[in-house]
Amino acid sequence: MIEVSLYPSIVDNPASVRESFPYFKDFCLKHFSGIKDLIQNKLVQTNEVRRCAYLFPVFQFIYDTDHKPLALIEIGTSAGLQLLWDKYSYSYGMNEIFGNENADVHLSSHIKKGKLPIHKDSIPPVANRIGVDLHTVDLKDELEFLWLNALIWPEHQERRVLFQKGSNCVKENDLTLIEGDGVALLPTLAENISNDQCICVFHTHVANQMPGEVKAKLLQHVKMIGQSREIFHIYNNMEDKDLHLQYYLDGTEYVQKIGQTDGHGRWFTWELPERSL
Repeated sequence: MIEVSLYPSIVDNPASVRESFPYFKDFCLKHFSGIKDLIQNKLVQTNEVRRCAYLFPVFQFIYDTDHKPLALIEIGTSAGLQLLWDKYSYSYGMNEIFGNENADVHLSSHIKKGKLPIHKDSIPPVANRIGVDLHTVDLKDELEFLWLNALIWPEHQERRVLFQKGSNCVKENDLTLIEGDGVALLPTLAENISNDQCICVFHTHVANQMPGEVKAKLLQHVKMIGQSREIFHIYNNMEDKDLHLQYYLDGTEYVQKIGQTDGHGRWFTWELPERSL
């Protein structure tokens, strides 16, 4: 079929994109009912696994600061790919592989500025993996997998390959995915985490979908929890697009800019100091 030859996600040498519209229009008219149902019932919940390339050094920074196993709570988790950052391997333009060297998922990224606090043979221990989303995605469901795959731009074949490999990793590991309001549930989730673990709340490209009052409530919850125990909060799109770290140690608040990041994790800057305190 000539439609197939137009899509880079299907063939190696697609026809010019300028030729695609008549076929796209014809397809939409033929499948109008099914497309309408998808649009009315599905959400854009892109799970960009390469963002773990900049999350990995942040979690290393946190572990070097608090020295406790990490209890991960991801708000807006989608299918939970970022909860498995310690299962992946990484490279940063150097002749070294960091993280899990035997991983099937390998993420590469370019550091435009700064020196990362990561160690060649060190991976911070993870004690808990909890993901919360208004609509969690089960990658064991083929239709759910196909939907997330369809959200990747057709010319971004590398992203599609990483998503496939990351999806396999999700299927092979245990995650706790909770359907609900992550901001509202945060205090209860924190109460159920042992004091022997370090709470790490994180979200990327999610807060831009939160109303102002919900963002304020999230910061209030983190502060409240931080009065009685350590907690670290990694976020972007709260007040600006940059990645930030808000944390509490012994009731004292610290807020620092981590750096700038590419939306797909292809590059980032690192502005945190080598030591946390």
